Amino acid sequence: MCPHHLYLVGYWIGAHPTEDAKMRKQPLGSAAAFEAAGAYKHHVAANGKPPSDTEAKKLLAGFAGAVVDRGALQAAFRDPTSPYHIQPGTQGPASPDEPPPHSHLPLEFTSASEPLSPAADAIALARTKLIELGYDPTSFWEQPIVWGHHDAFQHVNNVHYVRFFESSRMQWLASVGHEIGGAAAADDMLRSGDVGVILKSISVRYRRTVTYPDTLLIAHAPHIPAAHHSTSLAHPTPLAHTQFGLRAVAWSYAQGCVVAESDSELVWYDHDKLSKCDPGEGRRAVVQRRIREKTD
Repeated sequence: MCPHHLYLVGYWIGAHPTEDAKMRKQPLGSAAAFEAAGAYKHHVAANGKPPSDTEAKKLLAGFAGAVVDRGALQAAFRDPTSPYHIQPGTQGPASPDEPPPHSHLPLEFTSASEPLSPAADAIALARTKLIELGYDPTSFWEQPIVWGHHDAFQHVNNVHYVRFFESSRMQWLASVGHEIGGAAAADDMLRSGDVGVILKSISVRYRRTVTYPDTLLIAHAPHIPAAHHSTSLAHPTPLAHTQFGLRAVAWSYAQGCVVAESDSELVWYDHDKLSKCDPGEGRRAVVQRRIREKTD
């Protein structure tokens, strides 16, 4: 048990004397007994052997009493209804006189047994802001953050954002396919059938770190890349017949702002011929209409 955990144990015992008494009556597991014996050994090394067996037993009993049952202790820390609840992703108090501040996150428990859910006002704010910024609601993708997304720097690893943007991008492409030709065309767009779209390049700009617990709202909007610009959409460059751009953002419900941005270039692709292609006026028109809606 590390020093920080030992302090938390002592802090919790001091605040819960009756619970501590209950836990002391439970059988002490082998791991806990090992820790108590180790603490006794260090005490003897530093202070010498106790003068009698009675004193030695008292010391061992004291060390053993500090090693409380892990399950009950962790349950108390995790119980959101407990005054000693420690918010996931935070640490306990630095001292008994300074309990940890609980920052307000727009996340709420629906019950003690269900996971954290974004608050309704946080969701409404995110959707309103992203629509105002010109992002397509058909691309909106909610991405829950899990503890495993963290890396050694204790925030969501940068690589994960590429996957987050991918999920939203595929949802947007499915909506494009559905507009082109209903459910069958949407399925073709996702399963490499006939003519579809593939990713040519992607860039990500990280603006703020993200930690658990949180949920991100990912959104996309099509655009004409700078290299394809012409005087008007009515007279596109040749490149505009085979590819288009897709910008994206990741909005944090917990922080109430954009935490990452992305830009990508997509290519119309003939999966039968294994080459990029002009998808035809009908398919191009769907994407161009969405671009026009965001630029008018």
